Amino acid sequence: MSPVLRIITGGLVLFYPAAAFAQTTELNTGDIAWVATAAVLVMIMTPALGFFYAGLVRTKNIISTLTQCVGIFAVVSLVWTLWGYSIAFGPSVNGLFGDLSWFGLSGVGAAPNAAYAATIPALLFYFFQLKFAAITPALIIGAFAERVRFMSLLIFVVLWTTFVYSPIAHWVWNPDGWLRKLGALDFAGGTVVHIAAGFSALACAWLIGRRKDASNGAELKPSNIPFVILGAALLWFGWFGFNAGSTLAAGELAVSALVVTNVAAAAGAVSWMLMDWSRKRKASAVGIAIGAVCGLVAITPASGFVNVSSSLLIGFVAGIVSNIAANWRVRTRLDDSLDVFACHGVSGIWGSLATGLFATLTVNAAGANGFFYGNSSLLWNQVLAVAAVAAFSFFGSALIWKITNSVFPLRVEESEEEQGLDTTQHGET
Repeated sequence: MSPVLRIITGGLVLFYPAAAFAQTTELNTGDIAWVATAAVLVMIMTPALGFFYAGLVRTKNIISTLTQCVGIFAVVSLVWTLWGYSIAFGPSVNGLFGDLSWFGLSGVGAAPNAAYAATIPALLFYFFQLKFAAITPALIIGAFAERVRFMSLLIFVVLWTTFVYSPIAHWVWNPDGWLRKLGALDFAGGTVVHIAAGFSALACAWLIGRRKDASNGAELKPSNIPFVILGAALLWFGWFGFNAGSTLAAGELAVSALVVTNVAAAAGAVSWMLMDWSRKRKASAVGIAIGAVCGLVAITPASGFVNVSSSLLIGFVAGIVSNIAANWRVRTRLDDSLDVFACHGVSGIWGSLATGLFATLTVNAAGANGFFYGNSSLLWNQVLAVAAVAAFSFFGSALIWKITNSVFPLRVEESEEEQGLDTTQHGET
């Protein structure tokens, strides 16, 4: 079987109707090796995010921020194994969510599931998708950094993964999900991960309120810029597995996704740097790191559908629009501590819409042509997907936050916030 045919029949599983797959489910050792490697790369992104966020908060909250990311990874690993994976990828109930027939990975083993990946074990597909499920709620914590109770946060994450993330993943990536059947494209999680996290973060930041110091007008500067750069570098590294691994096969499309991911990240770093330079005549180290992440966010939904020149434009615009959003946010009363919405929400929206503009069948025969290739319907499908996921994430997260907070208060006491979460939540410094 040629590499191209193998990609078509066994690789781009997230966007094919099930009938388009070959009936054979023959394991391919090259595909298994690549997807296993990609899953490990994506796993690195959660602690990398911890370092990225920890460098942006103050010294008294560094340990708590890192611990939140690691704790979330552990908790979501269990949620995803027991019921989250079945809700997202199990047999569909009216295109809205999966039933619980795969509870505890029942029936998910070494045999491939041709509806998702015909050349790797179903258990490996679960393992790969677990890493996406784990990092998404970790992204949200940046919105309410330095003022949330650790145990209450973990309860919120269990509910959020169950009732927000898993259904959205079902809508977009399950063959019977309603957005998937509509024709919306999301190669590696621009909608499922970044828009969901960005709008959930917006809701949580609004509900928890401003930090005590922010209300006093204090300037809250990053405590450890080397941590920020280290985290961004590891995120960049892990993102190659995030995007190129989503081919679920070792082939030409994976190589294309690797290249466009790197180009977009570089373009985002440069455009953010230029925006900072135009205002301050200084190139901020933190800004360059954030810009790279914005470029990575924006290329995520498009990484398997666009060419190199389009990826450069996508990344460059992401750095600009997210920079504008972050600077606008500072002038409001909203205390999205680490600008999760500006980075993931805004760049995620742009990336999803850009997929509708620049997708081309010359890159991926399993996708669709976008607006600039004569197909305006894809753009409108992307608009609908963005609107649906944004609304569901925002209002669903707000409801879960209120329910959790009514039983397990999420915000720490003012004295605990002043002392720092490292000491008050973990007893460590």
